[in-house]
Amino acid sequence: MEPKVHILPREMLGRSTFGLSMWLLKWLPIRFVDRLLLIVSWLMLGDTARFGLDRPRLGPLELKNLSGKTPVLDVGTLANIKSGDIKVCPSIKRLKRHAVEFVNGRTESFDAIILATGYKSNVPSWLKEREMFSEKDGYPRRPFPNGWKGENGLYAVGFTKRGLLGTSMDAKRIAQDIERCWKHEAKHRTAFTRSS
Repeated sequence: MEPKVHILPREMLGRSTFGLSMWLLKWLPIRFVDRLLLIVSWLMLGDTARFGLDRPRLGPLELKNLSGKTPVLDVGTLANIKSGDIKVCPSIKRLKRHAVEFVNGRTESFDAIILATGYKSNVPSWLKEREMFSEKDGYPRRPFPNGWKGENGLYAVGFTKRGLLGTSMDAKRIAQDIERCWKHEAKHRTAFTRSS
């Protein structure tokens, strides 16, 4: 099953897509605004399905109202998908030690996996780990600012309940920790090579 997502341009007709949508909803029914958004998106972005990004059956605003699933505003990612710099993969069936098995049966190896879980943590339902995350709310057990690092290379960004500032603080700490680990590993490799 390929991912289904509405991708809309960040701006339409010289206005922000969100602002234009809210303005149109003052006078027009949601289904009409959805149709207009999809027509303009198709004209500006083309058919996203040819890149493995099928659109959901419901329009972007109706889907947001019913499920809370927000459309993606394109800020250049689609151009990277078109060029092949970013590859769209099917849904994940299973994570293995150094690989991912997709629902279509294909398996690929990855150096790192970054998983964006959305606005509500459902981590305990899929991560087979009992130390870092609380079963109760799916947030790190250690409170901010110490909930960003777990064991065995597990990092968490955005669980601070402090918006983008907290997310930024986590991301900087993680980048610094990755740099520290990389330098330590490179130093160890150099020392090992010299002694061999």
